[in-house]
Amino acid sequence: MAAAASLPLPFLLSTKFRNYPSFPLSQISLARTPALLLPTTATATATATAAATATNRRRAQLLTCCLAVDRESTDLPSSTPIPTPGAELRVVFSGGGSGGHIYPAIAIADELKNACPDAKILFIGSATGMEGVAVPTAGYDYATVPRSRLVRPFFHPMNLLLPFHLLCSVAASWKILREFRPQIVVGTGGYVAAPVCFAAVLSGIKIAIQEQNSFPGLTNRVLAPYAEKIFLAFNGCVKHFPKKKCLVYGNPVRLSLRRYTSKAVARSHFFPKAGSDKAQVVLVLGGSAGAGAINVTVLNMYYEMLLEHKNRYIIWQTGAEGYREMESLVKNNRRLLLTPFLHAMDMAYAAADVVVSRAGAMTCTEILASGKPSILIPSPFAADDHQTKNAYIMADIAGSKVLTEDELDASSLQTAIDEILGNEHLMAEMSEKALKFARPSAAADIAKCILSLVVLSNVKPVT
Repeated sequence: MAAAASLPLPFLLSTKFRNYPSFPLSQISLARTPALLLPTTATATATATAAATATNRRRAQLLTCCLAVDRESTDLPSSTPIPTPGAELRVVFSGGGSGGHIYPAIAIADELKNACPDAKILFIGSATGMEGVAVPTAGYDYATVPRSRLVRPFFHPMNLLLPFHLLCSVAASWKILREFRPQIVVGTGGYVAAPVCFAAVLSGIKIAIQEQNSFPGLTNRVLAPYAEKIFLAFNGCVKHFPKKKCLVYGNPVRLSLRRYTSKAVARSHFFPKAGSDKAQVVLVLGGSAGAGAINVTVLNMYYEMLLEHKNRYIIWQTGAEGYREMESLVKNNRRLLLTPFLHAMDMAYAAADVVVSRAGAMTCTEILASGKPSILIPSPFAADDHQTKNAYIMADIAGSKVLTEDELDASSLQTAIDEILGNEHLMAEMSEKALKFARPSAAADIAKCILSLVVLSNVKPVT
């Protein structure tokens, strides 16, 4: 965990943005040198002094809003305009269906709030998706639109009604956007993002999209031609989008996961009586919805593993659907924590010595950010088989072990766990590789670019 302590803290925005007072008049192009904002000291003549003072007073009055962008940014023009008077930052996020689409949006929203505390942020999702719980829990306003989801395979009879459902969702989204009046809409994937972003395009509102996977989802591929910017996690994903729009920043990670917590403190959060410094913690994750194949395998393995290794502990997230079944079959053990969902994910990663997981993009990103050795079991049912692609990228950059579902059983999983936990040199090497490829400032970088798009959309340069 010593390496994790050296992770850069998310101070990027606080150092790259400076607060300026608000004034009641029009816009200004803010030059790069702060000297333009200082009162003149010219003393040539009374007339010149008065004129210079008036000029500077006008400049001060024209300076209207909250942010000046760091002069080292390459994303912005040499003269960055400032938003119009009274035009507070208003941003809509849309993405849902799984934590992999929701939590990146929340991470970006958190960074926008850090930069502009008075910003108005609204999330739009479906009434039945997990975003309906996750977003209000994170403290953001939430609105719903009718669900319009493509059923696979494409020629499924239910898809005959898709155009109608999509039109209803676009109409509902248009109404919400008209009332909220955002300067930009940010889509993070999932079917709900499509109608919201299409409604924004029809309303003349800028959109940006963020793609978490190495191979893009259908929603983002469809929205790409209309997006101002496309934020990507992997370099290999650029080929699927217009290159000029792409910015490879990595996946946004929640602020809590970027804070350092010692392993001993995190372990005691789950196992208060675990006093040994040599304790080994296995973190089992099946994604936000759980994974039946992983649950069954761990069910057939956990008892024997805990019996053989007295210093080993298991934190097992089953998913909501699998929890009741697993709970009825698992024997009570003080070194096993069974839970449908982990809310304290920062503690779980900090406590873990190895992570057994699906290969969703956000889970992979969190593994990198926390510097954890991992065993990845990609879902064969993920759209476009993107989890398999993610898993093998992780194998290349972080040394992750990959088990396909065809290879997965109690014996193969326990062998993989024992190989990692039994080799301290391998654990250190895997941790070092993971941290090397982590991008902890992704959320801040994306927020900065969103702010630049908002600034440029609100202001015409003064002539």
